[in-house]
Amino acid sequence: MAFTERQEYKLEIIPPYQVIQCRRSDIVEKDGVEVGRTYFRHMRCPGDDVTNDCAELQAVAEALWTQEVIDAYAAHAAEGLYTQTEN
Repeated sequence: MAFTERQEYKLEIIPPYQVIQCRRSDIVEKDGVEVGRTYFRHMRCPGDDVTNDCAELQAVAEALWTQEVIDAYAAHAAEGLYTQTEN
């Protein structure tokens, strides 16, 4: 009777500034059968540091966040219309 833990990630891209929302599922299994699951959500905006995020999120950010997208998001955020809150 062994308990194991694993994580799964679901990414959503929110237009128009390619904000990445990540839902992490923490899954607990006993003898290969799921016995529990919890969720944690966070979001990353263009230009955010993603070095501590999952590899999938890092790859998506690298592909989507061109300098043009980062600059457009920064200009929009400077207008006070869209800000991120810390978890």
